[in-house]
Amino acid sequence: MGLHDPIGWLDVEEIAERLHEAHPAVDPLTLRFTALRALVEALPGFEADPDHPVNEKILETIQMLWHGLRSGTKRDD
Repeated sequence: MGLHDPIGWLDVEEIAERLHEAHPAVDPLTLRFTALRALVEALPGFEADPDHPVNEKILETIQMLWHGLRSGTKRDD
């Protein structure tokens, strides 16, 4: 997927990767969900889908995936 390809709230892995690339010095565990949401919505290609609104579970998943990228670990589902 390209950097400017459209993504939405359900693309949690791609969002985490783009955040990791765009903000390498940010520790996602220090962010409030309001700040995390703003960072996601500012990503190139992000398009909110009214049929899939954001919720706390989505933000937490993005946060943990991003944290895993920073620490070099992957999430096992």
